[in-house]
Amino acid sequence: MAKKKINIVTLGCSKNLVDSENLGTQLIANNYSIVNNGEVKDARVVIVNTCGFINDAKEESINLIMQFAYAKEKKLIDKLFVIGCLSERYKNLLNKDIKEVDSFFGVNNLEDIVKSLEGDYKKELINERIISTPPHYAFLKISEGCSRKCSFCAIPLIRGPYKSVPIETLQQQAENLAKKSVKELILIAQDSSFYGYDLYKKYKLPELLENLAKIKQFEWIRLHYAYPENFPNDVIKVMKDNPNICKYLDIPFQHISDNILKLMRRGHDSKKIYELIEFFRKEIPDIALRTTLILGHPGETESDFNLLKKFVEEVKFERLGVFTYSNEDNTYGADNYKDNIPAKVKKQRADEIMEIQQHVSFEVNQKKVHNTYKVIIDKEEDEFFVGRTEFDTPEVDNEVLISKDKKLKIGEFYNVKINYADEFEIFGEIV
Repeated sequence: MAKKKINIVTLGCSKNLVDSENLGTQLIANNYSIVNNGEVKDARVVIVNTCGFINDAKEESINLIMQFAYAKEKKLIDKLFVIGCLSERYKNLLNKDIKEVDSFFGVNNLEDIVKSLEGDYKKELINERIISTPPHYAFLKISEGCSRKCSFCAIPLIRGPYKSVPIETLQQQAENLAKKSVKELILIAQDSSFYGYDLYKKYKLPELLENLAKIKQFEWIRLHYAYPENFPNDVIKVMKDNPNICKYLDIPFQHISDNILKLMRRGHDSKKIYELIEFFRKEIPDIALRTTLILGHPGETESDFNLLKKFVEEVKFERLGVFTYSNEDNTYGADNYKDNIPAKVKKQRADEIMEIQQHVSFEVNQKKVHNTYKVIIDKEEDEFFVGRTEFDTPEVDNEVLISKDKKLKIGEFYNVKINYADEFEIFGEIV
């Protein structure tokens, strides 16, 4: 019997991507074939996995749903399902407004989705999943939800309180990924610092990293989304002691003004942030720190913004991204603060920060020129092979562009000498 084809279109973060990969595994086991992020013509059944984190992400999700709703109206597709964060938060409203969608599901309804497609949910496949990224890297979601109380964030409302995946389960999942020839494992969570505390009454991220580092198929293990408060310092020792753990840490600080950190309900002050950064760079001088900042939080004064500019100029993060604040329904910020900063001012402040970071990134990249680095090749383009060093995560950070003088293999590692660098790209040659 011919396999039925389903198009799973995923928006938002890597955590959503893992959910889609888990769903794909179940559907393949039920005689479906999967197209990831395909076009309307690719399948008669479409599942849109939505993001509901900030306003821009919501708009993107709704626009995509409407595109497929139109395709269904024109009989270009037969079935349309919507899952994920936006669907979790606004299911009743969406169900009322977009009649073309056959069913809306939240973030924890995987079994229900499979059943609605006349499938049999197979519990024995819980630790298995397809990989929709390039096959040499994959994400490992170490927990679900979040128990922090940040003013701006709706994730606890969407995903619920923090729930760690047991260490033995993660080891099994990681070993299954290693068998699929994954070489770079990227650990993700809403808050990786808190990992294990809910299960073991102890922060277990260092132990988890140590165990994963023993799986020799992983040449790189990368850590994302640490939280400053209660960061388990032993993570840095494990990073130093294990060469296959990347000297890279994604740790969103969000702001540096004590006034704004308090309004954000982050649980720490600027002193804690500076102490952490000093600790990281003292222990691992060549560590690459990536952070994220929020501009225009209610109450952010010109003085607060100037402190943030000074922070970015002085600390010189290897990588940095920004968001502008948006009121999220039922969050502490939306319920208790007036969103008193005009959108134009928010954007202006975000642009100023990124202009500073552009100069910082140029300075950081210049230090790589004439040095040789281990680089993994992610893809081939018209003029270059495109890769990354251990100091850059896929799809987000800087890329290394290598001339096509020699034939390189996607997913393989090479030693690359850096010849030239600008703000966001690095150019090198194989040595």
